[in-house]
Amino acid sequence: MEPGIDGLETYKRILRIKPGQKAVIASGYSESGRVLEAQRLGEGLYIKKPYNLESISVAVRTELDA
Repeated sequence: MEPGIDGLETYKRILRIKPGQKAVIASGYSESGRVLEAQRLGEGLYIKKPYNLESISVAVRTELDA
């Protein structure tokens, strides 16, 4: 991500280049309005940091299979 922009803004920029792009949200914060907005745009599962290899693997596999 560019300095000064968050994951939601990054995802919006990605969608302008590639509509429908899948993604997984990983954050150290609880599910916020910005996380919910990203999910409404099509971003996928939310996993809370710190996450382990199993939880990120399951999230990625779930999004790829969707």
